[in-house]
Amino acid sequence: MEDLGLQLHFDTIAHDFNPQPQPTADAEPLAFNPQPQRTADAEPLAPGGEVLDSRRVASPSVRLAQVKEELVAWIKTLLSAAVYAVLIVTFGFQVARVEGQSMAPTLEDQDRLIVNKAVYRISEPRRGDIVMLYYPLNPDKSFVKRVIAEEGDQVRIVDGRVYVNDIPVHDDYVPPQYRSHDEWGPQVIPEGYYFVMGDHRNNSSDSRTWGFVPKKYIIGKVQLRWWPVPTARVF
Repeated sequence: MEDLGLQLHFDTIAHDFNPQPQPTADAEPLAFNPQPQRTADAEPLAPGGEVLDSRRVASPSVRLAQVKEELVAWIKTLLSAAVYAVLIVTFGFQVARVEGQSMAPTLEDQDRLIVNKAVYRISEPRRGDIVMLYYPLNPDKSFVKRVIAEEGDQVRIVDGRVYVNDIPVHDDYVPPQYRSHDEWGPQVIPEGYYFVMGDHRNNSSDSRTWGFVPKKYIIGKVQLRWWPVPTARVF
């Protein structure tokens, strides 16, 4: 009995301790494969196993075609911008720069302006409008002045005070130190002409000196001062 018990105990230990895995009926044998598995959609591999970018392996003709397409797109964009700029400058708006102090303090030297060239195609210049115009004595030059009187108005200046149709012009935009003390008129503005002055009355060459301005010489209305930014304003 002692030998049987010892043998049974040993068999139990041997049954429990089995370091080998027991294969099942459906198990497939395992194989060691150090190579990476590739699928049908995998990127091409470089000799070192690095994934290649398909754009880098494109043929030279494909790359040349892409460059041509981008170049054509840029050319179209630049041409479109040039056409729009010409149309805007010709029929709509124009960028201008003030040179001098004849419109101070309303406009200062080197101010940048946007001039509305379309507005006077559908309307007439009005008293008080700040306009860009061709210099009547030399149309190659352009000035910025303020419309003081329209056709049919009578203008006279007494000790620097401007009267239109015998009514003093409300010109509090002219500081006392900028006023003049000259005499002018009275004169009636001819049809199709305007009388203009600079806001810096004692430092402005205007209709007091070179006469009336024909409407065809008025380029447009100063709509906006956009530079310097801190003093930007709409007129």
